[in-house]
Amino acid sequence: MSERVSPGFYSELAPFGGGTVTRCFNCGNCTAICELSGGESAFPQRVIRMIQLGQQQRLLASAEPWLCYYCGRCSETCPRDAQPGEVMMAVRRWLTSRYDLTGLSRRLYTSVAWELGLLAFVALFVVALFTIPSGFGFRLLAQHPEAQATVMLQHFAPKAVVHRGDLILAAFLAFFLLINAARMLFFVMAGEKVPLGAYLSRLKELVIHLLTQKSWRKCEGEARRPWIRHLLLVTGYGTMFVLVIFFLPWFQVESGGARAASWHWSALFGYYGSLILLGATSWMMVDRFRKRAPLDHFSHSTDWLFLVLLFLTALTGVALHVFRLGDWPMATYVTYVVHLAIAVPMLVVEVPFGKWAHLAYRPLAQYAEAVKARAREVRATAPALVAGLGS
Repeated sequence: MSERVSPGFYSELAPFGGGTVTRCFNCGNCTAICELSGGESAFPQRVIRMIQLGQQQRLLASAEPWLCYYCGRCSETCPRDAQPGEVMMAVRRWLTSRYDLTGLSRRLYTSVAWELGLLAFVALFVVALFTIPSGFGFRLLAQHPEAQATVMLQHFAPKAVVHRGDLILAAFLAFFLLINAARMLFFVMAGEKVPLGAYLSRLKELVIHLLTQKSWRKCEGEARRPWIRHLLLVTGYGTMFVLVIFFLPWFQVESGGARAASWHWSALFGYYGSLILLGATSWMMVDRFRKRAPLDHFSHSTDWLFLVLLFLTALTGVALHVFRLGDWPMATYVTYVVHLAIAVPMLVVEVPFGKWAHLAYRPLAQYAEAVKARAREVRATAPALVAGLGS
């Protein structure tokens, strides 16, 4: 069977962070030392060989790059300093750009100016919503002098309006994530004859890996530490996302008394999410700055922006809560706008097109591999079943 190859593929991968792949002479040491490699999966060696041979389509159909959790042992023991762990990371960025129909992922991963520009554009749009239209934001505040003396968010950002905006944002994120995830599954499962039952019987694998990333636990020693940190980060982010998107009418409360800004029990979940986000992102940024682990040695611009935006989102959220409980009106309203001007661009840009997308692709890759394994089991047992029926 003929296959179209691209001899210069390695140069296309370089802007995504995979420039060291040319140093590899395919000794196989990286695959031998990896606890996650084995059986049907022989990464990083096989992935690197695909790059060297220019087998873009075969690489696009492979789930192996997503099965790597970047413990860094392969890079530490590579005799040619080819940094196979970082090459695998670069391949994941490249794959993300190929799953995305809009082309934005490629722009974000290969141009800092594009990423900063797009984030700034969305941020300015959010600020404009509160400053330009009449009947909303600071214009609405001017119509209610009482809200300038005490915190009354209902007269600055009505819950009903903001909640509709949250639902629209959630629909936007779901739309692009689902399309990109469907494209990934189409590429990975192309050419596979899989019965519907195999897809249904392995759905639990998708849920388990989505919530726990449990395969990370197979990495030994210090490599497990990022798994714990990552798990905490996901729980913190998930808690805040659910609170803001689905429970804002209860989360953003007004008492209507002398102190319009009151405390509500739902804030306990907000405290948990905020503390986890601040702690985990600070921990990650310190490690990247000190280059403590192999995965911190080659920080891409998207890695830093992901952490900085998440940290600032949590920090401004905490400041907003403090100002609100302290009944400082203008500080609350201004911080509210700043908070959204950071959080919304992060969600709009990074979740479907940038760093956050790997949270969907990696569990989906594990699911695809489980489905393929189940399909192989069905094919293996089919002849024996037929023979049994014939006898």
